[in-house]
Amino acid sequence: MSENEIAKVIVDTVYRVHRELGPGLFESVYESILDFECRTEHGLFVQRQPSLPVVWKDVKIDVGFKPDMIIENKVIIELKSVE
Repeated sequence: MSENEIAKVIVDTVYRVHRELGPGLFESVYESILDFECRTEHGLFVQRQPSLPVVWKDVKIDVGFKPDMIIENKVIIELKSVE
């Protein structure tokens, strides 16, 4: 599946979730639902809160970046929740 196809699944899913649940819940709720939908409904490989290293001038920083989700090792998701 291409990055664009994955992005379409993500956008369609978060739109549907937002329409049904509305704004204002914790990001962890939306993350859990997106994880569930991507895995069960679309069979996608999802990593939640993975620790990614960053290398700077030969120095490896073990937890340099921690995205909310990475889907199919292609798309990084940073969820934001506002009222």
